[in-house]
Amino acid sequence: MSTPQKPMAELAAEFGLKPAEYDVVLKRLGREPNLVELGVFSVMWSEHCSYKSSKNQLKKFPISGPRVICGPGENAGVIDIGDGDAIIFKMESHNHPSYIEPYQGAATGVGGIMRDVFTMGARPIALLNALRFGEPDHPKTKRLVDGVVAGIAGYGNCVGVPTVAGETNFHKGYNGNILVNAMCVGLAKADSIFYSAAPGPGLAVVYFGSKTGRDGIHGATMSSTEFTEDSEEKRPTVQVGDPFAEKLLIEATLELMATGAVAAIQDMGAAGLTSSSVEMAGKGGVGIELNMDMVPQREEGMTAYEMMLSESQERMLAVLKPGREQDGHAIFEKWGLDAAVIGHTTDTGRLVLKHHGETVCDVPLAPLFDDAPLYDRPWVQPALQPRLDPATIPAPTDWTQAVLKVVGCPDMASKRWLWEQYDRHVMADTLEDSATGCDAGIVRIHGTGKAIAVTSDCTPRYVQADPYEGGKQAVAEAWRNLTAAGALPIAITDNLNFGSPEKPETMGQIVRATDGMAEACRALDFPVVSGNVSLYNETNGVAIPPTPTVGAVGLLEDYDLRTGFGNVAEGDALVLIGETRGELGASIYLREMLGREDGAPPPVDLALERKNGDFVRGLISSGLVAGVHDLSDGGLLVAAADIALASQVGVSLNATSADHAHPYLFGEDQARYLIATPDPDAVLEAAQAAGVHASLAGVAGGEAFASAGLFSIPLAALRTAHEAWLPGYMNAPKA
Repeated sequence: MSTPQKPMAELAAEFGLKPAEYDVVLKRLGREPNLVELGVFSVMWSEHCSYKSSKNQLKKFPISGPRVICGPGENAGVIDIGDGDAIIFKMESHNHPSYIEPYQGAATGVGGIMRDVFTMGARPIALLNALRFGEPDHPKTKRLVDGVVAGIAGYGNCVGVPTVAGETNFHKGYNGNILVNAMCVGLAKADSIFYSAAPGPGLAVVYFGSKTGRDGIHGATMSSTEFTEDSEEKRPTVQVGDPFAEKLLIEATLELMATGAVAAIQDMGAAGLTSSSVEMAGKGGVGIELNMDMVPQREEGMTAYEMMLSESQERMLAVLKPGREQDGHAIFEKWGLDAAVIGHTTDTGRLVLKHHGETVCDVPLAPLFDDAPLYDRPWVQPALQPRLDPATIPAPTDWTQAVLKVVGCPDMASKRWLWEQYDRHVMADTLEDSATGCDAGIVRIHGTGKAIAVTSDCTPRYVQADPYEGGKQAVAEAWRNLTAAGALPIAITDNLNFGSPEKPETMGQIVRATDGMAEACRALDFPVVSGNVSLYNETNGVAIPPTPTVGAVGLLEDYDLRTGFGNVAEGDALVLIGETRGELGASIYLREMLGREDGAPPPVDLALERKNGDFVRGLISSGLVAGVHDLSDGGLLVAAADIALASQVGVSLNATSADHAHPYLFGEDQARYLIATPDPDAVLEAAQAAGVHASLAGVAGGEAFASAGLFSIPLAALRTAHEAWLPGYMNAPKA
């Protein structure tokens, strides 16, 4: 191994370690580290791996519940859905790589999140994604959209796992730092969950999957720093994926688990072989010794440093039970995977690496695994926007133009161009997806009458205006979306995307958003079982809008009782559940019609969310409803338009006064649902008996989307406005 030319302290800074952190490394070792050791410390102490700025905030989340089998701390969360079945799920970011190299960045984000799920014994059954791009006219946006969508489709479709739901937004705040959050949901047997802790010393450590190359070296470090003008030079830190190798890896891993040979298993994700070996040994309270000569390599002359920090994809690390090495070998050979015994667990509590007969790393595991720096960073309360009086917000001068502009704006326009590239029905268990008019994706549990509902939600403009209320709203909307599909909400995963935590203003956003999320999770019995924190999402000192994305899973005991909003029929009445005050602060109407992004977001009454949601779920199970849609962006008007378009039926709304109609139609008050029913009297009577606010909002029928005296738009024109923007944008010739 060649001696680095730069002093170690200078290299430590380049690797992302602060001077004070490097001083701690010196104290822990009692000497100066060599290059391999410094690389190991730098990636394990990166924000991406250590959560050193966010761990104190994550402690606020409720993480247990009657259906929680495994909460945060493992590769993914595990919940019990009855009958011996378990759902394993997690969401994770691939933001920085996707901006630098959109196709591979997004593709390997999908591959990585699937490995987190099947490494615990689950077969992946659904994928979701939450995408945030810059403003459409930014010179990089179209290329990034094209590459990211192609990467998600190229990987998920080839592996054969359906992409059933997600969200896509555009805002100038993401011009220099897009967000690509990927979620995977898997199905396992509740008594066959696999964990990563090595159970004791003297056990074989087996590497299997693809060979190790030089791609992705220091990827975890790159994801823990902000961008500058030269960030695209970091392309070599982006991993390269192979979905066909991932498919082989899924089958080999699940078959190996079925033999009973696995004592512990961990995928190689961020920080590659370093994090997987350190976490397996650290969680098990043992040491680990690896012979780097035995690591399968696809490039000549690789150093131990390169092998340990590479983030080459489709790789796993397993600790096998005594005498079971041959079982593993036979399975790996069957599936055509590279595999080798590369080391063993020890009783030393140390990470020891040998290469070409020399010891190139010998460090204690404790500082790497559970003794990384932990910061309680200073923060300030974010400046809050004042509540806007709806009476002071101008009404549209042209109602038809206003309706068409709102339903056709980049955030609200149909994303058909995007999701038609995803295979949504592979595996033949998808019941509802992005195309079917439902607030959640629904996937049946094969061979049963059960199904799970899955969704992803966040409204960054709310979090920007008031992180506490915005954090509550992200959780509440996920809960509403599952409820509107007829599912009982069970648990969430999260992906906390923020700027630099070293800035008190940004840290204030993190603190208050997590406060709000934690409160909502407690109030709604909606525990957090897994998640990811992505910080330093900023370019040249400008942070993204705070974006704490929530991925959620709910259960339908009988999938025949699911509901959406694509089967509303002529004559069905539309009943609005929940009270409308006309909240227009931080709304789509305010932004799209008036060019303003000010005002407090709508407040979230969690007790009311629960009361109204439980009532709606009861209505669905009673069979009184023909369709349900939750109200969120764009308020009642957009929800009604969604129903009209998905059901291919006209809708007439009851707002008739131009002076007061726009807060009623466009207000984004929370805890509301739009119910379609052939028996409105029964719904209104049930609501009155339950103490739930309900009112007639309109009726389905005819060929137009209308509100008497305000607008009447042919359904075909509404559809054109809604569906034309994205394909027109993506197919437009270059200027």
